[in-house]
Amino acid sequence: MSTAPQLVVHRDKELMAQAAAARLITRIVDAQSSRGEASVVLTGGRNGNGLLAALAAAPARDAIDWSRLDLWWGDERFLPDGDPDRNVTQAREALLDAVPLDPKRVHAMPASDGPHGSDVEAAAAAYAAELAAAAGPETMSSAATAAGVPVPAFDVLMLGVGPDTHVASLFPELPAVRETERTVVGVHGAPKPPPTRVTLTLPAIRAAREVWLLAAGEDKAEAAAIALSGAGEIQAPAAGAYGRSRTLWLLDAAAASQLPRTLYPSATP
Repeated sequence: MSTAPQLVVHRDKELMAQAAAARLITRIVDAQSSRGEASVVLTGGRNGNGLLAALAAAPARDAIDWSRLDLWWGDERFLPDGDPDRNVTQAREALLDAVPLDPKRVHAMPASDGPHGSDVEAAAAAYAAELAAAAGPETMSSAATAAGVPVPAFDVLMLGVGPDTHVASLFPELPAVRETERTVVGVHGAPKPPPTRVTLTLPAIRAAREVWLLAAGEDKAEAAAIALSGAGEIQAPAAGAYGRSRTLWLLDAAAASQLPRTLYPSATP
């Protein structure tokens, strides 16, 4: 079931990153307090990496039990391990190498020089199997499945919003955004480089308890306005990204500049 989006608008992208990092710390600590562990899906790009850098600089990061945190990715560029353009490489530089994570709970998507070689579909299938293996009983009795294939009920799944309204590597009108049977797919011919990627599908994204969409900068203003104006998910994939209990749009003033004021409250942390 779709959850109506909630909007939080900050003065600039730096404040947005800091506030989002603080919000994420709170959410992880709450989940660990109630269930003993937490599960988060990271996003790359300018805003995703900005949030991770802000989290690395936040003194409150020590409130998290990093050893009881599972990290997943919403999408990945299908490049060799360690390539500077891979989301996991950038995440390690921004945060992951600075905190005591359990390496077995850092679930990077396969690289193009991994066990599946250049077969992006096999890489996607392997990640789908890893997600299914990590799914708990909650997912089997909820909407957290795609055609009966389970994925973890992520506490928070974060997505950057592209200027064309893409989220993860789900681009407008391309086959991946239309996928309803699989939880992870390979992407060919992406309109931004590199053309080959691995991505979660919308059914997998919607398994999350909370979905947070991040948008900062004037180049994201039109995309935010389109996605929040009732556009269809095939034409505007960001419109199809929502959580089971909460859908949160975190924007800066520039990204919110084309939204009607009635859509969002005054800036809050």
